[in-house]
Amino acid sequence: MATIQLTKEKFLEDIFDYTSEKEWKFKGDKPAIIDFYADWCGPCKMVAPVLEELSNEFKDQINIYKVDTEVEEELAAVFRIRSIPSMLFIPQEKQPMMQAGALPKNALEDIINKELLN
Repeated sequence: MATIQLTKEKFLEDIFDYTSEKEWKFKGDKPAIIDFYADWCGPCKMVAPVLEELSNEFKDQINIYKVDTEVEEELAAVFRIRSIPSMLFIPQEKQPMMQAGALPKNALEDIINKELLN
C-alpha cells in the first residue's frame, strides 16, 4: 500500500464533509495523515519517500493521504495552508492537529505512535 492521492470529492467522501458538517466528524475507519504538498516544493520531495515508507510500515493501522495544493486549491484554502509541506494528523476520536514543515521520520513515527495509535 502506498500513500493515497486525495481529491476534494474523495476528501468529502472519505475524510470529512465540510460542506454540510459544522463540527469535525472524521469518516475514516483508522487514523490518518494528510500531507499537503506541491510538486515544485523541495522539502515536500524530501518527505514524500518517508511517507511512502511509513505507509508501508503502518499499512494496517493508519492511512496516509496526499493533497496537491496546486490542484486542490479549495482544500488548501479550507485548511488555511500557508506553507508546505503541512501535515494534518487525524486521530480516530480526537480533533485533528496541523503541523507545518518537513518532519524527519523519527518525529513522524513519534506522532503516529503517541497521537494516532494511542
